[in-house]
Amino acid sequence: MSTITPITKNILIVAGDVSGDIHAAGLIRALKAADPEVRITSIGGSQMKDASDVFLYDLASKGASGFIEPLKKMPLWIRLMNQIRDYMETQNPVALIVVDFYGFNHQILGMAKHRHIPAYYYVTPQVWASRQYRAKRLAALTKKMFTIYPFEPEFHKKFGGNAVFLGNPLLDQLPAPQPKNYQVTDPKNHPWKLGMLPGSRMGEIKRLTPVFYQAYKQVLKEFPHTQAYMFLLPNADEKVFLDLIGEKPHPNFHLIKDFHYELRSEMDFLLACSGTATLENALLGVPMVVAYKLFWPTYQIAKMIIKVPYISLVNLLSGKGLVRELIQYDATPRALAAETMAMFQNPAKLAQMREELLKLRASLGEPGVAKRAAAEILNDLKHE
Repeated sequence: MSTITPITKNILIVAGDVSGDIHAAGLIRALKAADPEVRITSIGGSQMKDASDVFLYDLASKGASGFIEPLKKMPLWIRLMNQIRDYMETQNPVALIVVDFYGFNHQILGMAKHRHIPAYYYVTPQVWASRQYRAKRLAALTKKMFTIYPFEPEFHKKFGGNAVFLGNPLLDQLPAPQPKNYQVTDPKNHPWKLGMLPGSRMGEIKRLTPVFYQAYKQVLKEFPHTQAYMFLLPNADEKVFLDLIGEKPHPNFHLIKDFHYELRSEMDFLLACSGTATLENALLGVPMVVAYKLFWPTYQIAKMIIKVPYISLVNLLSGKGLVRELIQYDATPRALAAETMAMFQNPAKLAQMREELLKLRASLGEPGVAKRAAAEILNDLKHE
């Protein structure tokens, strides 16, 4: 572990996956802008590393989802927990901030509670969807939670939690939706743009990349001028995706690293892995179909404990089946292609879905979320 001199405004921030890394980096920048004397030590990903004063470990690149897969990470997690425990005892941070990633972060919150370090949860995990008993534990371990959906503070209040909604932090990262014209005179020969988001974790990528590509090949039979764009994370290895496709890609298929969402916002339709990406698509106003395939034992467990009627954030927030969800055995190339072609054949449906998605954006607050959260945290710490 890096050796640093304890300082009076040292804050420890921990995130464990790609989306958490992005949200945490935005909060770090906001904290340092609000108070230049703040010094940030972090565990997370590449964006947090760039924003922090001291970076301890890249946990985001090791993230695991589900119920079975994280068990494989336990030796690593135990080593990191010991490192964080030593850090807390020797550096005595004035606060701990954790971002999503409940399985690891609730352990870190327990360490902070034991050492009387005030703790904040930025981007609370979706305990309202499954294992709601976790909300009581979060209430006991945190000074304040910053939720990303407007209904969550009332939910946490029932369990004694101090939760506030300041807006969804995705609004700080995404551009405003651009005007879109779905007036198409010849759908069959239109140069449609079909985007693909196969996920951020390797398990998701392996299960969905070949399915999405085969769906595209079926779409081409009816809409031969369709261009396809598979969006990769900035640090992704393109060879991994080409190997998963298993053949030389069609000339109109492209692997893309789109750092600022410009190209994604131009898509006519998206095949999206369930997760944060679906909400990003909604905020951009891009219609989609959602797919998800889990490791088989994980899927069996999930069916027993998940208590909400939908898996996609878009449908959960809208309270209805706004976008089609194809889960596990239903997530086939044929089904995805059929949904895509039905939309291309009837552009009015695309326009209607876009309108509904943009209504969701209006319900999630205004940009400046990280700035508002940073101000609340720093104000709290002044009174500690």
